[in-house]
Amino acid sequence: MIGYFDRNYRSERGLAHLAVSGKVEHENVLTCLEDDLALEDLFIFSGWSNEPLAQRVCDHIGVPLRQTTTKRFSHGSLSVQLSESVRNKDVYIVQSFTEPVHRHMMQMLMMLDIARHGDARRVTAVIPYFVYGRADKKDAPRICITGKLVAKLIEASGADRLIAMALHSPQTHGFFDVPLDHLTSMRVLADYFKRQDLTDTVVVSPDVGYAKQATKLAHSLKLPLAVGSKVRLTDRKVTIKTVLGINTPAPKRAIVIDDEIATGGTMEEIVRVMSDMGTETFWLACTHGLFTGNAVSLLNSMDNVEKIICTDTVYAPHATQGIAKLQVESVASVLGDAILCNHNGESVGALFAFWEGDDMPSDSSLG
Repeated sequence: MIGYFDRNYRSERGLAHLAVSGKVEHENVLTCLEDDLALEDLFIFSGWSNEPLAQRVCDHIGVPLRQTTTKRFSHGSLSVQLSESVRNKDVYIVQSFTEPVHRHMMQMLMMLDIARHGDARRVTAVIPYFVYGRADKKDAPRICITGKLVAKLIEASGADRLIAMALHSPQTHGFFDVPLDHLTSMRVLADYFKRQDLTDTVVVSPDVGYAKQATKLAHSLKLPLAVGSKVRLTDRKVTIKTVLGINTPAPKRAIVIDDEIATGGTMEEIVRVMSDMGTETFWLACTHGLFTGNAVSLLNSMDNVEKIICTDTVYAPHATQGIAKLQVESVASVLGDAILCNHNGESVGALFAFWEGDDMPSDSSLG
């Protein structure tokens, strides 16, 4: 596997270093340099939802962000035009499904359709945040499994493959019949925490559903793991009766990790329960920082929360401006490396080896 995930991959010196260090086989160095010259047919476009992230991805790869013109008419419809011909190009369209969700979704579907009918060689939908990951099952009468419906719409619009980040439900992967690279932000979050003082710290998952990912982070940081017994009562309210794996006395600090922070209700509840158990300070972390409703004021009111760490899969200026203790780490390198691997026909498996001595998680199904 060529070391695209190394930030120096585009420089000859960086590749030579990788070859000497054994991270890249020597015969692959020239291949990578030759592939680098083929970026002229790699086209990246962005919808409205997260242009800053799309630009960072392009900066990481070393290609321009291609322009898109979108008009919204008075009656609510959209008109979309790609800035240049995509004939025989490898096209990537970046769009997070954030508010306004359906406008952003429709814009992406139109862009996919334009690329397909424009005779692009391949069209890839890059969806850093897929909002319908929760709608993965029929848990009430006469409802839609919306995650599957949206998957079919994306495929019907022209996507040959997808790149997604931290889907809420892993089974959402199975809704797609085209190849999907399901990426993780754990490398980025682990790198951030490794730069901090982790004395007397525990990694906590609010529920069993996210315990597997939290285990990987705890393993990477060489920290113990605890798991909360979360039960969701409504969209905005959860209850946690206990946290399993906490010794006496409780660790002074907890890193609470989840896939997303929306209203902040889950984080508020886990902080309350663990404070009663003796934990003094908290770092709250997630991939998708949505910060909906009253989340900004709620998180600001939690004095024992020292830091809130999220990634830039969601563009949320109201949060970055309103939460002083918020730290946003970019996943542009992860998305960019996945795009490069796909463009050059390489495996993305090494993007999942984010702790020392690990080549690939045994449960990875990615090529």
